[in-house]
Amino acid sequence: MMKAGDLKPPDFCRRLSSSGIVFRTGPFLVSLRSNIRSFGETWQACYHSVELYPDETVAHFQIQVLCKTGPRGLLRPQAIFRVAGREPFDPYPLSHAFPMFEWGLNWCIGTMAHQYLMLHSAVVERNGFAVIMPAQPGSGKSTLCAGLVAKGARLLSDEFGIVDMASGTLLPIPRAAPLKNESIDVIRRYSPEARMGPMYDKTRKGTVSHLFPEASDLAAQHEPAQPALILFPRYVADEQSVELVEQPRAVALTRLVNNSFNYLITAEAGFHALTELVRQCQCIQLRYADMDSAIEAIDQSLPSP
Repeated sequence: MMKAGDLKPPDFCRRLSSSGIVFRTGPFLVSLRSNIRSFGETWQACYHSVELYPDETVAHFQIQVLCKTGPRGLLRPQAIFRVAGREPFDPYPLSHAFPMFEWGLNWCIGTMAHQYLMLHSAVVERNGFAVIMPAQPGSGKSTLCAGLVAKGARLLSDEFGIVDMASGTLLPIPRAAPLKNESIDVIRRYSPEARMGPMYDKTRKGTVSHLFPEASDLAAQHEPAQPALILFPRYVADEQSVELVEQPRAVALTRLVNNSFNYLITAEAGFHALTELVRQCQCIQLRYADMDSAIEAIDQSLPSP
């Protein structure tokens, strides 16, 4: 099967603009078409090892990222996100087409894929076990996730903990991880070899640059992971040491409910899946300032491989 990187960039952008492409991200198939060259170049650089499916493949999501036409589009070039003929968001600046696509695909998954229980969390596989990191914005979740990946963890997702309610496993959906503001320089210093995309200033989340997923993580996106640790991270700049505090399972369950995209929609099945997840995992709150110390503490909290 052809990969996105097998095409020369001009040929890839022509195909993206005409027939479009179909690709897999975790359990989902996505049809994508775009006439924005800069977006196509960034997408291909990010997902160069992703396999392209035949054009006639039926996709879960049919997405278009297009240059807005009309007089206003000439004065202020803008990009629009369209899914199944709908435009659920206001236009973005044309130069922000890539983050618009990433956030738009997140919206599609979070609002439509209710066959799974979805947690707002980063997930990595470390020493053969899934580490689930639910947290609110500003907690350092994405930074810690990127640090773990830099030290060899497999990225399942920076945004979604997708729980297969039948098996209790975590399904991978490795995508570009948006690092924001100070986190960008933190990861650049911590992992100079990390592949990162362009800087996008003045987005709705501040300055953003995406950490591109590793080819090995994309190749393993059909392999689920067994959960073992639920970690509630919190970056605290003035901390002198790592602090680990075990969370009562009832507290962990409540925090997960509050970090779920669709717990209420999944009803009884979601309740049973979430309670089983909490039963089988160690539940810990982590306060940290130093990345290496945090990763060492996580490794010590995981079962032996």
